[in-house]
Amino acid sequence: MIINLLLLALIGFIIWWFWLYKPSNGSSADASTSILVEDGVYSPARIKIAANTPTELTFLRKDKSGCSASVLLPDLEISLELALDKPTTVALPALEKGEYPFHCQMQMYKGVLIVE
Repeated sequence: MIINLLLLALIGFIIWWFWLYKPSNGSSADASTSILVEDGVYSPARIKIAANTPTELTFLRKDKSGCSASVLLPDLEISLELALDKPTTVALPALEKGEYPFHCQMQMYKGVLIVE
């Protein structure tokens, strides 16, 4: 009975972590911003930038997980391979207002670019 309860709690935690958890930390960027990839999350995971302004995002991967090795910005058709402990910069064009999600290949790491 105890094992069943522990397994049920573990399943609930897995569902929460991979599908329900939304990191709430935010950041503003004028021309560039740095995103740390570590411990299963992007930090910051919500990045606010100005509309119609070219921007650079720099990803610094500290996590050795295979899923953290790439980042996708599907709405912008951008895919990057992230080297471990080395910054990887992507230049974004001037974007229209809206939200542009970014994530790893399996969508375990998630973030959003908020263009205002």
